[in-house]
Amino acid sequence: MVPLDLFKRTQRNQEYNEKRISPSVVAIVGAVLTLIGGFFISYNYIQSKKVYAYDYMANIFYEEKEQIEKTTIAESTEGETEEVEESPTYTDEYIGYLTIPKINLSKGFVDKRSSENDVEKNIMVIDGSTYPDVDKGNFILAGHSGTGWKAFFNELYRLNIGDEAYITYKGKKYTYKITNIYKQPKTGKIAIYRNYDKTTLTLVTCTNYDDTTQTVYIAELENVVTE
Repeated sequence: MVPLDLFKRTQRNQEYNEKRISPSVVAIVGAVLTLIGGFFISYNYIQSKKVYAYDYMANIFYEEKEQIEKTTIAESTEGETEEVEESPTYTDEYIGYLTIPKINLSKGFVDKRSSENDVEKNIMVIDGSTYPDVDKGNFILAGHSGTGWKAFFNELYRLNIGDEAYITYKGKKYTYKITNIYKQPKTGKIAIYRNYDKTTLTLVTCTNYDDTTQTVYIAELENVVTE
């Protein structure tokens, strides 16, 4: 006859073994999670390398395009209509570069009519903005912040009033100084507060650690030199 206490211990062990997840199942689940994590890490790494390689080659073959024909567009914010020279044809190649030494940013931008002009692929020239060579115009660029290969504007939060940004476009280097930084609610639209007597550069990105707002950086033109 089996003692009562031994019987109870045996029963508890059986119940424990039935509830316990086998080591093989744990190993399989762990392997699957590791593969998923590795996939996302590898994807971001590969995409960042592709962007780096594209930027490198684009910089080597970067050529300025002559503007041929004039069209008229309206600025996307409150203000007067401006005449802007635009070529009737365009490519998906970079037509200029944004450089901000303080945050080690150097990124090309394409024609605003290009299919590559998209925040999911590049920094984006906002439709309706004017190019840097338009007197008293406003060149507006938007980009992602956060994590991942396409977060080109992730370090903008480090900028302060007085910091400089540069645009290289059509053989000239435009130097801008930041004069205003403010937040706007994420509504799909932005209000741009700038001096309409100045030629300006506007940078727009999501606010770090805040899913409800975006941050706007206004910079005014300080100098133009021919390269």
